[in-house]
Amino acid sequence: MDSPREVFLRLVNGVCDGPYEELAGLYAEQTHVSHPFHPLAPPALRSRAELHEHFTSAPPETRTLKRKPVGVTVHETADPEVIVAEFAYQGHVAETGEAFTVPCVFVMRIRDGLIVESRDYIDPIASARAWGQLESLLAALRAVDKG
Repeated sequence: MDSPREVFLRLVNGVCDGPYEELAGLYAEQTHVSHPFHPLAPPALRSRAELHEHFTSAPPETRTLKRKPVGVTVHETADPEVIVAEFAYQGHVAETGEAFTVPCVFVMRIRDGLIVESRDYIDPIASARAWGQLESLLAALRAVDKG
């Protein structure tokens, strides 16, 4: 059985390299994955099926990101199921060569080799900028603000 650190590394490397169809298999059937810093406050992903859809649905992005996790530091806690992982996705946009860095902190509970809970703190501005979605994010925030 993989350790929490090994599961985390499989996840972040898989997000970068694929295969995306296998990523949901890192999660328990019933899980809770939230993105607390996401400015549009999407609902948590609560099942392996929702995670599969999340990882494999056709993204609206028009850019291809070549990225890898860098600066990985995994902190173990007093609870052997819980880790705190600091890292960044770093790379470039394939179409333009534009470099990017997206800082992240994941707080994860991994039980019996499966992710049962994860709070993924991902820099929303850096992420939107990397994907070329900064304007659409701002438009969505303006729409919420008017609502």
